[in-house]
Amino acid sequence: MQNLLELDSPLLESVDAFWLKIFPTTLGGGKRLFANGAIPAAFKVTESTVTSKGVIIVNYERAGAVPTGSL
Repeated sequence: MQNLLELDSPLLESVDAFWLKIFPTTLGGGKRLFANGAIPAAFKVTESTVTSKGVIIVNYERAGAVPTGSL
């Protein structure tokens, strides 16, 4: 994830929604989107699209408590 800052726990707690662009490329080890020790949070997909170049653009919004149990 080029040019991506890690989202640490205090910042993540205040996030209500975020847009994520996923490019179909692997460049190596990369950086983690969320730092180790991040507090679990549930998000739901509210909008998504795929560009003609294969880039996936997804909007996630907070979805309350993290569900537990089987998938």
